Amino acid sequence: MGKSESYLELSELLSAVKDTVAEAFPVLIWVKAEISSWSPRANGHCYLELSQSRGSKLVAQVRAMIWSWKYLTLKSYFEKETGQQLQAGLTVLVQVKVNFSELYGVSLYVENIDPAFTLGEKALERKRIIERLTAQGYMDMQKELALPDIPRRLAVITSLTAAGYQDFRNHLLNNEEGYAFILQLFEASMQGADAPASIAAALQDAAEKGFDAILILRGGGSELDLACFDDEDLSIAIATCPVPVVTAIGHDKDVHIADMVAGQSVKTPTALADLFLDAFRAQDDKARERAIRIATALQKRVSQAELQLQAKDAGIQRMAQRRISQAQQALEASFSRVRVALQRRIGELEGPLQRGINRISRALTRKVADVTRQMDASAHRIKFAAGARVSTEVSKMALKEALIKASDPRNILQMGYVLVTGKDNKVLKTVDRVHRGDQIGVRFSDGSLTAKVENVYSETKDQNKTNIA
Repeated sequence: MGKSESYLELSELLSAVKDTVAEAFPVLIWVKAEISSWSPRANGHCYLELSQSRGSKLVAQVRAMIWSWKYLTLKSYFEKETGQQLQAGLTVLVQVKVNFSELYGVSLYVENIDPAFTLGEKALERKRIIERLTAQGYMDMQKELALPDIPRRLAVITSLTAAGYQDFRNHLLNNEEGYAFILQLFEASMQGADAPASIAAALQDAAEKGFDAILILRGGGSELDLACFDDEDLSIAIATCPVPVVTAIGHDKDVHIADMVAGQSVKTPTALADLFLDAFRAQDDKARERAIRIATALQKRVSQAELQLQAKDAGIQRMAQRRISQAQQALEASFSRVRVALQRRIGELEGPLQRGINRISRALTRKVADVTRQMDASAHRIKFAAGARVSTEVSKMALKEALIKASDPRNILQMGYVLVTGKDNKVLKTVDRVHRGDQIGVRFSDGSLTAKVENVYSETKDQNKTNIA
């Protein structure tokens, strides 16, 4: 241990360091560094962090600031010369004054900027990666894969503690419509040097499990935190994945190469959940539209069937009325023919009778009184025979009239019988033309109805069955 008098106060040590720094860097110097964070303030100052990386490893980092009287001038000059905004992610060449504070350590005051480093080294490398991926066709591979109409099985690649993961789960699984999803988490490192390989391995594992889509979810962070999503190998793994990949990485202002090669890209966990909820809602809408179209078509068919049924019923009524009218006309014609025939027959009988009477009268006149009794007897026999002949003819006429009335369809219907027509609207005289399920028409004396046949019994075909009626 050193002697108790051999020490310095911390303030003395840091004051000596401050003097040493001032002596070592008495003038402004140019420094090449990457802007890893960028934070303009309302007071006009701009605070930033400058860093240096080798590969994905951070090797140096320092605080810097641009005072308000310099900031607007440098920003305007840079954007005019380069055509892009001064922001995090750019590798720049800045002229700085080195400052050391006993309280805050080393910091740099930015006095000037060289627009020659417009895109920054990382941006240039990113541009080269994009050009290589485009030339090799990787940018469009995922775009050729379509999500299923109802994507239910979802693989999520993220860290269990990643910002937004729980928001995504809650919004997706607790949806108002009650849509059911199957989620499986594939944990991976989401920042740092190991992140690209870790995400690619999880991607390959999920692709073998038969999911409808694979989601890569990562909340916001610094440019350095999100740099892994510009990795070329990871981008190729996403592009060549046989399952549709959807990314939700960083903030609205962040667009990474992983977003570019993915099938789809959104920016928030809620938007990611809505992407799949909207797919279900779209199918619901289609189902409702189909139901409406089916109901409309069914109603139209029912209306058409009702019209056809009404037309057939009217046709049956007209046909039945026509047949009844025809039967009436035939009956009246038969009555007329019978009356004419009867009158003709009576006329035919009156002539011979009169002639016989005249002959008898003449014979009686020539005969003497002894044949008077014979003449009376003969006259009586003749009159009786004539009356019997007339009675016989009248009976025949009455019998024919009764037969005609009995065959009148209206009288048959009033007796309790019915007129049955088949599906072809023809009168059914045998069960051989009727089958189970046929619709038949039944005509009564006071109306008609239609019926559906449930069973058929035939005297010739169904002798082993019991008659159903």
